[in-house]
Amino acid sequence: MTESAAPPALDIVTFGCRLNALESENVRALAADAGVTDTVVVNTCAVTAEAVRQARQTIRRIRRERPNARIVATGCAAQTEPDTFAGMVEVDHVIGNAEKLAPAFWQGLPRQERMVVSDIMTLRDSAEHMVDAFDSRTRAFVEVQNGCDHRCTFCIIPYGRGPSRSVPMGAVVEQVKRLVASGHVEVVLTGVDLTSYGGDLPGNVRLGDLVARILRHVPDLKRLRISSIDSIEVDTTLLDVFASEARLMPHLHLSLQAGDDMVLKRMKRRHLREDAVRFCADVRARRPDVVFGADLIAGFPTETDAMFDNTLAAIDDCGLTHVHVFPFSPRKGTPAARMPQVARQTVKARAARLREAATRRLAATLAAAVGTTTEVLAEEEGRGRTPHYLPARLAGVPAAPGALVTGRVAAVDNGTLVVEGVAA
Repeated sequence: MTESAAPPALDIVTFGCRLNALESENVRALAADAGVTDTVVVNTCAVTAEAVRQARQTIRRIRRERPNARIVATGCAAQTEPDTFAGMVEVDHVIGNAEKLAPAFWQGLPRQERMVVSDIMTLRDSAEHMVDAFDSRTRAFVEVQNGCDHRCTFCIIPYGRGPSRSVPMGAVVEQVKRLVASGHVEVVLTGVDLTSYGGDLPGNVRLGDLVARILRHVPDLKRLRISSIDSIEVDTTLLDVFASEARLMPHLHLSLQAGDDMVLKRMKRRHLREDAVRFCADVRARRPDVVFGADLIAGFPTETDAMFDNTLAAIDDCGLTHVHVFPFSPRKGTPAARMPQVARQTVKARAARLREAATRRLAATLAAAVGTTTEVLAEEEGRGRTPHYLPARLAGVPAAPGALVTGRVAAVDNGTLVVEGVAA
């Protein structure tokens, strides 16, 4: 008697942000519960034209490799330009960001229309799509907010995510409790515009209130992180908690985008250069060991050499350690796409200079950690992250994923801290 063959796999391919990665886990669970097999879900990103191109290229490759599989395109690019994906002969279904998180869609997948993309701008329900466990059992992500009410001139994402909406604090706390009970050591709060959290909830609550409540009501949570924030929206309670609570990790990633006032105004950002520099200084005064990351765009339309130099200098002036550099990419339908463009070769050169400066800053931060004591959350293959989100490799310390290891930083090896210590 031979064993029956396993059904063809359900696979998820994810592009873009942490929120997309989290939602892919939700999609996996919903599709698996519905008995979906022999299907590849491509969860796309719309933040740049290059991200869309890569998604299309990936879909074509998947069709060559799995000619009989069902291919479902979803995510922000599928939401903002559904016809682009519907026009691909390789794609069986195109679904919107709301539909991908609807159990009914996956339960009726074989009977669904080829394109099901609703008007995301009419969505008003809270972003309460929870995952009770992640495979790694180390770091878990919790979506507490979705959508955005701002209209930065370069950004298409509000049209992919809809209006800002928040998950009630009680639901978030219960979710964190479940994740900790299932063995997760670190939780990361995510959202599209995280610091707008609470604006649609009763009681005038803010992100700081949510963070404080999580830390108060989930005492067994070892580590809490918050993902990308808009510094101009940060509330006083969040600053107070950040200064006083060691379980809130000393790493903040800023949605900075530029370091020149004219560029920031043309981006329709709500902060100026001085605001960002002052914010970093104020937080560092409250918690001296903090490290900052930031998103920076190179070659925004009309950006002159002098304007770019201001952005380049912001890496040092703000003391940025983890920098994500994006060469400007015009997105159809955004005001910035209609502005005078910077030559592509200039955009690429400026992005390279930003990356070089960021690499130097990160290298200096890693070098300064040598000889200090730090804690590492072990992940796969003896690697992990410190509280400052610095990459680390555990030397001579057997540690299963999820273990907290405290030890001395002995060296830096190829951009990674080498930590010698014992499991906590």
